[in-house]
Amino acid sequence: MIALPPRPDLDLAALVRTIPDFPKPGIQFRDITTLIADAAGFAESVRRMSARAAVYRPDLIVAVEARGFLFGAAMATAMGLGLVPVRKAGKLPGVTIGVDYELEYGVDRLELHEGAVVVGHRVVLIDDLLATGGTILATARLMKQVGAEVAAALFVIDLPDLGGSQRLADAGIACETLIAFDGD
Repeated sequence: MIALPPRPDLDLAALVRTIPDFPKPGIQFRDITTLIADAAGFAESVRRMSARAAVYRPDLIVAVEARGFLFGAAMATAMGLGLVPVRKAGKLPGVTIGVDYELEYGVDRLELHEGAVVVGHRVVLIDDLLATGGTILATARLMKQVGAEVAAALFVIDLPDLGGSQRLADAGIACETLIAFDGD
């Protein structure tokens, strides 16, 4: 395995591509695929997020489908921790525990394997992007349902204009991000 050296000077925001008017007019889509395609950028993102997560002393990394898996898996490996995936309904085999949550256009469901996270586990939630915070708040409810403690939620990108970081703060969840993009 080749480990890339730390790059504290690397501007991660510059590696995120903005695609105007996607998926609809007026939206500035923040595309992380260009960041993860850059080896130094991806490694530095994982390094920075892992350092921040370590402060919370988690027992497990809990990553949200789907892009959260990319960062969560790399972080779990770097930190010597297990990874628990939280997926949309029907994607996990075996017995699952789930929680329904509201979207702007309906209701969705998140699930994890029964027994994957248990009473007393201290977890850090990982996703690539924080917008309104609905998915991560649902994941936090799922963790509470199984008796785990949510130490923090970490993201690569925050879209502060959409209010997710404030919603997490209002729910008492520590929230950290590497990059913030204000609306433009």
